[in-house]
Amino acid sequence: MHFITNNLVVLNLLQRLRYSKFPQNFPRISKAFQILYYLSSNPQKTKNHCTQLSILLPNKLYQEKIQFLVKMSNLKSKFFEVYDVLKAELLNDPAFDFTDDSRQWVERMLDYNVPGGKCNRGLSVIDSYRLLKEEKELSEDEIFLACVIGWCIEWLQAYFLVLDDIMDNSHTRRGQPCWFRQPKVGMIAVNDGILLRNHIGQILKKHFRDKPYYADLLDLFNEVECQTACGQMIDLITTHLGQNDLSKYSLDDHRRIVVYKTAFYSFYLPVACALLMAGENLDDHSNAKNILLEMGNYFQVQDDYLDCFGDPEVIGKIGTDIEDYKCSWLVVKAMELCNKEQMKLLNENYGKDDPSCVAKVKDLYNTLKLQDVYLEYERKSYEKLNEEIEAHPSRAVQAVLKSFLAKIYKRLK
Repeated sequence: MHFITNNLVVLNLLQRLRYSKFPQNFPRISKAFQILYYLSSNPQKTKNHCTQLSILLPNKLYQEKIQFLVKMSNLKSKFFEVYDVLKAELLNDPAFDFTDDSRQWVERMLDYNVPGGKCNRGLSVIDSYRLLKEEKELSEDEIFLACVIGWCIEWLQAYFLVLDDIMDNSHTRRGQPCWFRQPKVGMIAVNDGILLRNHIGQILKKHFRDKPYYADLLDLFNEVECQTACGQMIDLITTHLGQNDLSKYSLDDHRRIVVYKTAFYSFYLPVACALLMAGENLDDHSNAKNILLEMGNYFQVQDDYLDCFGDPEVIGKIGTDIEDYKCSWLVVKAMELCNKEQMKLLNENYGKDDPSCVAKVKDLYNTLKLQDVYLEYERKSYEKLNEEIEAHPSRAVQAVLKSFLAKIYKRLK
């Protein structure tokens, strides 16, 4: 199912509806909710129902939001069309003499690993580029190229996740078994990960080699891949040290892992790609880069929280940070708040692949009221990020940063 909604737009619209002071119009609001829900799974019906929404919600602000929802629906539909184009190009690449079996394997591997997530990183390239162009109408070529770069980031994400799941010995990803746990896949998934990474170079060469920013684009992807691999290394090494001594974990360690392993490719990379497309020099945007990396840190703290307290059916995976001895924000905060007896319990149970041990750690988290600690962290982080964004000199870049923050604030998955 391709969800058409832009998190910021729908969240704002629904919140405004929820808190509007006109109870006499409740049936009208209820009907609007039904239509919005219907549109989320039926993008082809968007235009037909837009008129109904405008009648049900005559307020001008609502109508502007609805029109924007329609525009984002069209962009997302286009985005998935471009995936099919890129996949067909790769499967028919004359540089490799595919057999029927190898072509079918690669196609299945791509469909299983690349488009199955929320695609927020890829879609953010299009959204960021549109905002940098200050809402000017994008040409078909601009939309296509932004989609291509967006899919390169999704390919990079798939490459990271395929290998990460093997290293973490994970069971599920995006609500289904990890790729390496599929029948007849196993450690072939390692080579599949390498293929995914090499596809990026092929795609960029085909579509961008005549662009003035082609070399910068290649450097950017290579740099971000290296930073992410270093972050993964720090994560694995820190986890190994922590297994011998949990006190080795600290907030500084957590932040270092997060910035390199997640923030660079999830937050900085989509915006940096959009800036290059817009003809910008990345050296002139270090301030935006720092804000995005801080946003990535906030995002990962959310992830750590959801790994423990989130609903597996909503987040698409079963959290294993406790069993895997991860340097999680929750365990670091727990160590700050523990007394000696609680610290002993934490040391005895953290990192044990035993449901009873995991339950004891979660009970301790509840005793320490870590959910409240997290909510206070979230509030302060949101306020600080907003202040930094408002201080940025470029209105267009401000719009990009606000869009990113709105997409992750109070997220449930």
